[in-house]
Amino acid sequence: MATEGLSQKSEVGMRRSFPIGVAEKLEYYIYRLIDPRNGETFYVGKGRGDRIFQHANGALKPEFEEDALDTKMQRIRDIRSAGLEVGHVIHRHGIKDEQTAFQIEAAVIDAYPGLANRVGGHSTDFGVAHVEELITLYAAEPFVPRHRLLLISIRNSYKEGKTIYDAVRYAWALDPDKARRAEFVLAHVQGLVKGVFKPTKWMESTAENFPSDALPGRWGFEGEEASETIRKQYIGKRVPDKYRPKGAANPVRYVFE
Repeated sequence: MATEGLSQKSEVGMRRSFPIGVAEKLEYYIYRLIDPRNGETFYVGKGRGDRIFQHANGALKPEFEEDALDTKMQRIRDIRSAGLEVGHVIHRHGIKDEQTAFQIEAAVIDAYPGLANRVGGHSTDFGVAHVEELITLYAAEPFVPRHRLLLISIRNSYKEGKTIYDAVRYAWALDPDKARRAEFVLAHVQGLVKGVFKPTKWMESTAENFPSDALPGRWGFEGEEASETIRKQYIGKRVPDKYRPKGAANPVRYVFE
């Protein structure tokens, strides 16, 4: 009996996919990856099918070079090197649509600081906040757009200790031609405008242009703080609800057509 129990545990520990018919019943789900060495959750994601197992499976592929591993994959490699298996936990399943899954994923990510996720959850402007922050936000007067504006949520990058300027100026997935039409870039945190900048040059996020944080396919800008007259029109005011819909995953919004 003891031998049978160990065999079953080993089989589950090495699982690479769900049995036939199980994944379909789960529908969309939110999952956590756990380090068995300390019980710590180090990654949260959403998925369907065998998505939950694909991280650990990918860590076994030989094309992952040691210096190319991201934090999540390095953690998985270290767990494997210790002769252990990543713990897989489904946090919530039976989710009918992807948008709802995004919302739940974002809430779970907020509950586990220090994750290896490369980016935060979707719709993070509606994530964890102190009650006083929310009072300040929703009591603030919404701004009236008087210019061609590019709104960028800096909630995640600002928490990394960057200045408002560095938090907003790179690196974003956007249309550079459309971005160049914007007169001003507004940096906001959970919808409250923190800074206003006039971009003077848009650049692709290459190692040459952004040595500390190159992200191919993304864009950033060089610029200067807007004049005091312009700043007074926007700083400390709230992004109007029409430009900040709930469930929106993109941190970039254009206020012009």
